[in-house]
Amino acid sequence: MTRSADLILTGGIVRTLDSERPVASAVAISDGVFVAVGSDQEVLELAGAGTERVELDGAAVVPGITDSHTHALPNAGFTGGIDLSAARTLDEIRSQLAAERARCGPESWIIGWGVDYNVFAHTGIHGSLLEEAAGGGPALLRFMDFHTAVATPRALALAGVQGPRQFDVHAEVVCVGGRPTGELRESAAVQLVQAAAPEPTPEQIYATAAGNLRRLAAAGITATHLMDGTLPRLDMLRELEANGDLRLRCVSSFWIHPDTPREQWQEYLVRREVRGRRWRGGVAKFFIDGVIDAGTGWLYEADSEGEGLEPFWPDPGRYRELVALFAEHGFQCVTHACGDRAVREALDAYRAAPRVHGVHHRIEHIETLQPHDLPRFAAESVIASMQPQHLLWCQPDRSDNWSRRLGPERCARAFPVRSLLESGAMLTFGSDWPVAPFDPRAGMAAARLRRAPGEPGREPYDDQSISAFAALEGYTTWPARSVGHGHCQGRIRPGFWGDVTVFAEDPVLCQADDLPDDPVLLTVVDGEIVHRSASL
Repeated sequence: MTRSADLILTGGIVRTLDSERPVASAVAISDGVFVAVGSDQEVLELAGAGTERVELDGAAVVPGITDSHTHALPNAGFTGGIDLSAARTLDEIRSQLAAERARCGPESWIIGWGVDYNVFAHTGIHGSLLEEAAGGGPALLRFMDFHTAVATPRALALAGVQGPRQFDVHAEVVCVGGRPTGELRESAAVQLVQAAAPEPTPEQIYATAAGNLRRLAAAGITATHLMDGTLPRLDMLRELEANGDLRLRCVSSFWIHPDTPREQWQEYLVRREVRGRRWRGGVAKFFIDGVIDAGTGWLYEADSEGEGLEPFWPDPGRYRELVALFAEHGFQCVTHACGDRAVREALDAYRAAPRVHGVHHRIEHIETLQPHDLPRFAAESVIASMQPQHLLWCQPDRSDNWSRRLGPERCARAFPVRSLLESGAMLTFGSDWPVAPFDPRAGMAAARLRRAPGEPGREPYDDQSISAFAALEGYTTWPARSVGHGHCQGRIRPGFWGDVTVFAEDPVLCQADDLPDDPVLLTVVDGEIVHRSASL
């Protein structure tokens, strides 16, 4: 006797992304996997007394959306703070700081994130510019890419940062005349000040994690690839799952630093197969450079400020050795590489590393790329993991900080999504949240428009736009393939994981400028409804 389904969705317009049956109206899920995809009549044959039924009334069903690059789970050093990502001027930053100071009191630490580099374009990055707004108290504000921060004089004093420091990685306490300006480049420098701020409690960290996952699910996201994992992160995933709060599927990486001790490598290596029902490890994450905006991206030629010629790892040879070690043990290696030289170094490291069948290594960001390196992604089976939303900080006239630093020639090769796709390379899309907003509708729109949606008068940054269908694949089938889940995720097909995202309008047919306003009606993970709009 055939068991009845746990969940049945009917009356929808199902875009399966499965070539054998590309369109349907209903799906059935049992034990977390699709058991039927077809017409309402066909699927309703699996309805039973215990089946949950949802009538979609013509809503659009697509395979579950995956954000293939986030930092969605917090750590002990950072759980949030005030969101400054909408501030476009220094006065707006000051206004938010002053409001937060009035709320929290004179000596409390103010932590913020999302600062736009262009806010300080005419002044330089100086904590003293924020001192009055912060009421003379301690404040530490991270920039939108989390590679730079600015600290007020009081924060520097409490942290004992009085001059330049030496680091084992490419990082800097920026000083003028031997005195810190408040600008902190890369995490090693930021942590000097962060360490002086009160740490959040385990309860606060857990609450933030669970809340983040709820927010992602409400945006239609059913899975994410976490890019800053540690051993305690595995414990958090276990706890979230045990408590019923793991609303998304997660692939978690181990972040390997230049100063990560050998004993910790071994701890990571023996945990390649660690997993739960909705999460797993098996990924090693590296940084080979920083970011273009801060002058820490690794370039073939210096940027307009004479910067960008140093790698994040003081000894890139050590990076290559560790890539080879983790690759040999069957890990997928993922490397943050924004600059063109960094991309080349990551490609070289992967080419020299041992090959394991079915494991394809990834490069994250790829903000600028030399023409002679582009064909290597397809030829060497390296996955390009890119974030379409990052382009939205760039201005068509090249007046923004990122574009000014690179100059016209390298800007012409910015975020080369279409060129990589046409070359036959494997791609996957994500947001890098909280660096950029996680909403996948905005990400798909950015990939199609190469400009911010909702600004039809603004010219696109370049000619690298892709089709609406490809943009949807970038958030569904491509991310599944990028982590070796192409046989069970990313399509709506019997036997595949029962993850779907339901929009009011098909994101392929929706106009790109309207896509961010396309309501998310339902998010289903592992056959469980993890988000449901009140309108459904």
